[in-house]
Amino acid sequence: MTKDVVALTQQMPAPWTVLAGLLSGGPDKLVESAGEGAVIQLCDEQGRPLVSVEAPLLVQVEGEAERLLGATPPRVPYWWTEARATTGVPEAERLAGTFAARLASLASGSAWPPEAARSVAVVQSDGISVAPTPAAAQPAVDVLTRNVAVVIMDRPVVAMTAWLSDAFRAAAAAERGLQIVTPPGTVLSPAVLANMPEWPSRWVVQDQRDGYYDGLSGAVLRWQEGMFATLVSPDATEEDPRTPVAAAYKEAVATGERQLALTFRTIHPADDRLVLGGALETAWRELTGAPPAGWGTAEPANLPWSPGRLTDVAFARAPEPTWFVVVGSPERPGLATVRISRTKAGVEETVTMALGYGDGEQPPLDALPRVAEALVTRHRLQSMLVQLRKARRDLLVPPRFEGPGVPLAFVLGSEEVRGMPDDRARHTPLAQQPVRLGPKSRPGYYYPLPGDPSDLTGWADFERLTRHLKGS
Repeated sequence: MTKDVVALTQQMPAPWTVLAGLLSGGPDKLVESAGEGAVIQLCDEQGRPLVSVEAPLLVQVEGEAERLLGATPPRVPYWWTEARATTGVPEAERLAGTFAARLASLASGSAWPPEAARSVAVVQSDGISVAPTPAAAQPAVDVLTRNVAVVIMDRPVVAMTAWLSDAFRAAAAAERGLQIVTPPGTVLSPAVLANMPEWPSRWVVQDQRDGYYDGLSGAVLRWQEGMFATLVSPDATEEDPRTPVAAAYKEAVATGERQLALTFRTIHPADDRLVLGGALETAWRELTGAPPAGWGTAEPANLPWSPGRLTDVAFARAPEPTWFVVVGSPERPGLATVRISRTKAGVEETVTMALGYGDGEQPPLDALPRVAEALVTRHRLQSMLVQLRKARRDLLVPPRFEGPGVPLAFVLGSEEVRGMPDDRARHTPLAQQPVRLGPKSRPGYYYPLPGDPSDLTGWADFERLTRHLKGS
């Protein structure tokens, strides 16, 4: 049974409703709070958590339950209440299911997954043992060692939920890696991939043939020295480590699906009148004909798109950086992550955006120069890289090999061009000359690059271009 359950309800779960759901596990359970009241925990007699419940979230964006759970929610807006059971305690898992079922019944909704809430009954707790503190103190963490925190996620999509975001922060503060363990059918949201720390953090996929493997590299893994680490071949040398690659990772299937990806950075003067998110909205409109559908500080993205509200949140958190996820409509899959930080140069926005296209759908490549022109002239673009890659239309990351993207274009903003000596930005070693963007007195440049997804030689051209622009 899954460790996570979600109640999707038409009505807001009132405090008494949440309490009734928690106490449906039996009168011998104790209720505590954590996370400054944002998390309610059902505990055993010793005060150790069995089930942790996050505050209900009002979702006002179409398609998020379908994208992240494969579930049919009530009509928008609806309430998303997530609970996580302590790993390794069957009674805790049943308690979580009972809680979700009772909440769905009292607040007019449904529970996910359906099998986690098949019955509403008092669960006996005799002989319960739970994960010891400090592992149980962090609701999202299942195993804690000297090297890593391990999170077990049995759900169709590992999303950048508030749970997982807290786990990332807690692991970083403790100078540990974070390792996410999933069954073979699970995929990652790009938002998780964007926040995944470096080694020893990794995505660990269970596999019948090879045991465990890294979902992003395919390397076969084993639990050793308190973490999942790569399995090294007996005849490996320092020059040739020969790390085995899982057979499942190599079972890639060509589908004709593609992704158009943009990575760009803007820097604005710090000003009370500044509104953030405009560059992303401009690119989104030019490429899809509509603005983004929604945004949030975690997944699911729960708020309708609003640059003003996004700006308010970022300013309220300043000078600390702020991270957002932005999503498109179900008709045109799109997802972006935005990191806003205050620097000496001003307010910096770093955006990674991707749009998905199915077999037979044509990405709007002819709109790219217009996007670049708008970002350079209206949104203080510093630089942008555009790529095309063979990957899933829904943008989710499978535990299978997906080829790298190929560069379609590189863009330099006017401030970057002005900081270069002579005419370096205009005269490059590439066969195709750049396209000038903006006024002649303060130009930016659009550098077209070969964009055939089956030909990686475009990266050589990109490397030649960047070396030339740096003067090296």
